Amino acid sequence: MPFNELGLSDKVLSAVADAGYTEPTPIQAQAIPHVLARRDVLGLAQTGTGKTAAFTLPMLTLLEQGRARARMPRTLILEPTRELAAQVEENFVKYGKNHKLNVALLIGGVSFGDQDAKLLRGVDVLIATPGRLLDHVERGRLLLSGIEILVIDEADRMLDMGFIPDIERICKLVPFTRQTLFFSATMPPEIQRLVSQFLSNPVQIEASRPSSTASTITQLLVASGKEDYEKRETLRTLINGSENLQNGIIFCNRKRDVAVVHKSLQRHGFKVVALHGDMDQRSRMQALDAFRTGEANLLVASDVAARGLDIPAVSHVFNYDTPHHAEDYVHRIGRTGRAGRAGVAYTIVTPSDSKSLAAIEKLIGRAIDWKEGSSLDTLPASEPRARGGRDKERRGREERGGTERGREERRGARPARRRDGAERVAAVDEPEEDLAAAPAAAPSAKPARRRKDAEPAQGAPAHPRERKEKAPPAPPRAPVTPLTHRRSERAPVDEPADTSHLPAFLLRPVKIKAG
Repeated sequence: MPFNELGLSDKVLSAVADAGYTEPTPIQAQAIPHVLARRDVLGLAQTGTGKTAAFTLPMLTLLEQGRARARMPRTLILEPTRELAAQVEENFVKYGKNHKLNVALLIGGVSFGDQDAKLLRGVDVLIATPGRLLDHVERGRLLLSGIEILVIDEADRMLDMGFIPDIERICKLVPFTRQTLFFSATMPPEIQRLVSQFLSNPVQIEASRPSSTASTITQLLVASGKEDYEKRETLRTLINGSENLQNGIIFCNRKRDVAVVHKSLQRHGFKVVALHGDMDQRSRMQALDAFRTGEANLLVASDVAARGLDIPAVSHVFNYDTPHHAEDYVHRIGRTGRAGRAGVAYTIVTPSDSKSLAAIEKLIGRAIDWKEGSSLDTLPASEPRARGGRDKERRGREERGGTERGREERRGARPARRRDGAERVAAVDEPEEDLAAAPAAAPSAKPARRRKDAEPAQGAPAHPRERKEKAPPAPPRAPVTPLTHRRSERAPVDEPADTSHLPAFLLRPVKIKAG
């Protein structure tokens, strides 16, 4: 079914034709007629199936009638991340080039002043993340009483990020007569509760089986040791050995690992950028722009970039970490193989990832093949880690001679001190019998402690504290006479003191008041 049979306006059809699209995807073909009929829609579809255009195109057609008022947007689209919100804005700009609609983006990392100025002019399409939207509402800068269409995108991702209480609050602020479009990849119980609470007799559209992967993606497992440096080496080998690698996204479970892998690839000469949740908005957009334009062909990201990013020409996906949640695997590899293109997804697996791998294979309903010549059975036994630091530090100590063998070689013929205090020169590799033949060899057992006042045995060395000759006792000091005042140098007690030399004011009587 072509686009011109879905009921879209001529302006929208012209923009779609200019973008190069002729046939709608299954979810677009099913959802657009119901949206144009003002029905509530529940869409279940995996990422990469074109669900963004499934609500963007009919919304543009419906918004051709009417105009927005100040601080009262006509439509509201909620997205879990800033990147997804910015991507939806790009879709409205691309498909709405023949419309004179005002589009505003409310996300974190941007000043409130610029956003307030756009809201004051009147907004037809408001795209926002839940947190920043509620900030504007609490400041009294935004009214949601004029919302005609509410779109909740990536609802299961909202659940993972803890936005469900905010979603419930926002749904109570918009009019109950609005039209609600609800899109999610999975349907956990919490999402089902939201659907039954805020959607009115929705039309359910399921474009693909939940938690299924695209058939155009070649999925392979690669075995690696459990140490971080081994995984990084395996990743570099995969990148260098991948055929037809145009660009690729590398996913890590933790933001800390994103920074480590990014720096490691940079040191090895790869053109790579990073994307994770702790980056400011400007840095995140710069990284995405560099990846989209080809300035960097590798993007290291956390799961914040796993869902909804529309980068259609991604040829490879590398799971540096096996995802803890099986659903994240589906969304990660969904970055490649989009719009019917072929893609390759590698997952690095360590011996500790067997439980996560089993959950993934159970979710997608099939076993994932191992890369040729790679499996956990082929891994060599891991060497024990050195005490006191990482393997890199251990190798550095070995190069500097910091191990026991290096210390012995460096010690060489250093004079060895015996327990009796004497010194002799002995090579490290001196035979044991030669050491035993030494005239004053140190006993192997620790000598028993003896009292200081005990006489040493015949021929036994003196106690270490008795080596120095004792000094003769000092002669006894003369008794010290206590210091006494000589009364002869003072005036007699019964004689008046001579006060003729004192000033007169010192001789005045002083009255002392008691108490």
